[in-house]
Formats: sequence, structure tokens, C-alpha cells
Amino acid sequence: MANVADFRWKKDMKLHCFGSSLGTIGFQGTEIRNASNVIVKMRTEGAKIFLTFTSNMATSGLRGFFAQLIDLKMADVIVTTVGGIEEDIMKANGEKFPIGSFYSDDNALYEKGNNRVGNLLVENKSYEKFEDMIEPMLEKLYAKKQRYTVSELLYELGLQLNDKNSILYQASHHNVPIFCPAITDGAFGFHLYSFSLKHKDFIVDVVGDFSRLLSASTYDEKKGLISLGGGVSKHHAILGTLINGGLDYAIYMTTAHYTSGSMSGATTQEAKSWGKIKDDADAVTVIGDVSVFFPLAMCMALEELSKRGVVKV
Repeated sequence: MANVADFRWKKDMKLHCFGSSLGTIGFQGTEIRNASNVIVKMRTEGAKIFLTFTSNMATSGLRGFFAQLIDLKMADVIVTTVGGIEEDIMKANGEKFPIGSFYSDDNALYEKGNNRVGNLLVENKSYEKFEDMIEPMLEKLYAKKQRYTVSELLYELGLQLNDKNSILYQASHHNVPIFCPAITDGAFGFHLYSFSLKHKDFIVDVVGDFSRLLSASTYDEKKGLISLGGGVSKHHAILGTLINGGLDYAIYMTTAHYTSGSMSGATTQEAKSWGKIKDDADAVTVIGDVSVFFPLAMCMALEELSKRGVVKV
């Protein structure tokens, strides 16, 4: 058992040194260091890594980091929500999201056609441009065939993008499936509905995609989860791996609290009561802002993996 050690800044401090010092501060600093160590273990031990995140994280600058992680082979399966799909496509086509304030006058923002996500802004015109671009993209898909699972649909959309910072682009070019079970829960859902009115035989098969999720891993292989945020993206990945024996490694990062009884707040410890995480799994729950804690933990892990020659940049 380590003792608490006073943190000291050092000139030219490297990430591995910072991470080691962070781990002996206590509180969430220790959990961030533990999470980084688990990421290293799941990658070096050949686990299939499921990365899940909510749409607000694609709204933020984490979107390009997720794309880079796919390129670095740090994610084998993605599960997300539909807002992240929409905004990834928007950004791939040049849309910019201004940084505003948590304390904005929201009535004034509404009058100006701005939508607030925390302290980030998404303009109505970005959604209007999304509508203009998504229908031609769907027409190209429809010309190929009329029935798609959600992950097949997203794969085809990714092939139509030309942005290496795009999650969809990198996933399609690295054959990493993206699952989005709540595909209709956003603007994209309205466009799919509108498109289906014009093309009655156009089908997006959500149930068929669940079959693809179940076959994304096997009972015998090691499975790891990095879950950022909660809700449907978190649970969908857990459910898919539960059928195949549960997780060998798990990292949950969230601002939600376990006392709510919610999926978003549920800890890795609670998950063991369901068999979602194996009783001997390496599992860490980190409570805090994912936009800060995740890049910190992951970059520490990448530095270590790069040093070992596991990840090549």
C-alpha cells in the first residue's frame, strides 16, 4: 500500500512522471492513474476494446482524439449516441462550434439561432447544412441497397467523408464498427424518417444490428470497456459483452453519482452484481469531467504503450 506523497512540479516534467505523482496525491488523482494502468493492460494483453461515449463529447474537441485513437488501434468497437454522429459529419464538412459560456442568456441565444451544450454553441445553420448534405449521402446508400443495419449505414457514411479527424471516417477506414442503438433520437432520426417517406422500401434495421454487436466479441477472448459518460451507449456495450461472459477490464468515467441508481452513475463494483464485469476484472471508476480526465489518463497510457513499442505513431 502506497503512502500519500506531496506533489512537486519539476522542470521538463514528462507525462509518466506526472502520472506517477498524480497517483500518490489521493482522491481522483489515484483513480486516473489506475485507469491509465488498466488501459495499458487491456491493450498489451490483447483485449477487444469497446469505447463508448455520449454525443456531447463529440461536440467537444474530444471528437478528433477519438478519431486518432481509432487510427492508433486503441478502439475495436464504438458505441455512441446519434448527436455525436450528426456533429461528426457537421465538423467533417467544415462546421465550427464556438465556445461560449455556461452562464449565457439562453433566451438571447435562442433568438440568435444558437443552441447551447454546456459552454459550447451549435448554430441552427449547422443543422440546416446537415440537412442539405445528409439526403444526397443517403441517396448514394439507397442506390446500393435498400436495407442496412445501423452500423452498416454508419460505415457507408464514413466512406463518403474526407476528414481524418472524423470518427466515422477513421472507423470506416479501419473497419471499426460504430453502434448507435438510439439512431432516431436526434435530427438524423427526422431525416431518416423523411427519407423513408420518399423511399418506402428503405429500412434501417436496429434489431439486426444487435446481432452484429453480440458477434463483435466472443466468450473466449478478453474484453475491455472504456465508458465515457453513461446512458444507452454505456449499457449497450455492457449488454453485448455480458452475453459473452462479461468484461475482463473496465473503466467508467462519469460525473453522475452512484446514489441515483442510474446507469450513468453505476460503478464498476455495482456491475459485478449483474455479472457485467468479472469478479477478478481490473476495473476502475473515475468521477469527474471526462473532457479533462480522459485525455489525461489516455495520454499517460499512450506514452507508456509507445515506450513499449505496442503503439506506433
